[in-house]
Amino acid sequence: MASPISEDLALRIGLAARALPDTDPARLIRVLAAAIGLPPTAEKLAALKVKDLRAAADGELGDIDIDALKAALAYLKGEGFSESAPPPPLAPYTEGDMPGSIRVACASDTGENLDGHFGAARRFLIYQVSGTECRLIDVRRVDDIGVEDRNAYRAGLIADCQVLYVASIGGPATAKVIKLDIHPIKDAAGGSARERMVRLQETLSHQAPPWLAKAMGLAPQERIRFERSCEEEA
Repeated sequence: MASPISEDLALRIGLAARALPDTDPARLIRVLAAAIGLPPTAEKLAALKVKDLRAAADGELGDIDIDALKAALAYLKGEGFSESAPPPPLAPYTEGDMPGSIRVACASDTGENLDGHFGAARRFLIYQVSGTECRLIDVRRVDDIGVEDRNAYRAGLIADCQVLYVASIGGPATAKVIKLDIHPIKDAAGGSARERMVRLQETLSHQAPPWLAKAMGLAPQERIRFERSCEEEA
């Protein structure tokens, strides 16, 4: 580079590279050089678009999943990696405390927010949710530097969950999650993870679909009675 870049921009580029498969900071810098010129600045990065990343350097990143490119672009723009809003304290939980509950993972970067892309989220908020309550029981931080298959690693972090809420997730990652019997729910609007859990709690108590009733551990006969009671209430 013609001149050094700030620590903030170096952090952005490093995190963006982590969000992209088979990409290190040097590769990403080559693409940025073609897309916006060197040295990169906050102003140049703010104007960068996904199509620019995809087309630059003769399509160097053209075969990368669109959601991964979006996640990388968010980091380049300085979004999604602030630790200024840590998650709230965990609620006490012992296995068996909440009969009929399910475990839910939410991809998150800040506070108690659903704002993480699966391939780039810095942590997963883990909730235990039943028809009557929800508890934040764990926060699992992601450390996939040097991991060969990042999608498999991340899916493994939440392997004990039945549901995953995420701002975005690509096709290959979705396949890894589903293989572990985790149901992914994409919610691009993001927002409060706690609010999503409250809505899910209401669904569990009134109108849980068959796949969710199964995840709750209801036997087939119980699921039939559950569904009939919901129909009668409707």
